[in-house]
Amino acid sequence: MASRRMKRTVLTTTVASAAVLAAWAQALTAPAQPPTPASRSLTATPQMLNAGARMQAAPLPPACSEAIFKTQEKFPTTRYTVPDEPWNALLNAALNLTEAEQAELTESACTAWNNWAAANGPVVAKDLDTRFRDAAAPACNKFVVATMGSVKKYAANVPAGTRKLEAVAKKVWQDAMTKLSAEAPDAACRTAYNKVKAGW
Repeated sequence: MASRRMKRTVLTTTVASAAVLAAWAQALTAPAQPPTPASRSLTATPQMLNAGARMQAAPLPPACSEAIFKTQEKFPTTRYTVPDEPWNALLNAALNLTEAEQAELTESACTAWNNWAAANGPVVAKDLDTRFRDAAAPACNKFVVATMGSVKKYAANVPAGTRKLEAVAKKVWQDAMTKLSAEAPDAACRTAYNKVKAGW
């Protein structure tokens, strides 16, 4: 069951720098089994593979494919989950990136991210799990509190070579959270999204 919990983050997490990360990467937040109905993990899904194909006119650099589709291996969370609502919003925001923004997914930037994630992923994953556990329900609030807490804690330590990639991830996050803060059906979730729409 744990293996089905956090297998994706945000294309954000994946394409992201710090832990949206775990949110892209984290942006922007994969092989795999179908996710549970209520949440997604850091693993890319078949829908994500199709979305990635639509998002990129040219093939992704190998390091970027690794960054997007091997996130779970680098951030082995057991508790932290990404609810469907923010996951879909993040994915849609990623699909709306301009060609210039997509061009920031370079081999060198993604390699820098992968190296950092491999070295720091287990520590970040533990932090995400702890924050998710300790945050107040509902799940949308637990997700945003955990994600933003970890991103803000670790973003400054991500290599300088990932900064343009991080800017793209931050845009994806801001666009998704801004949309959700206005359109999410649950009032508590709208409030949660509104609190973090500025990003990190």
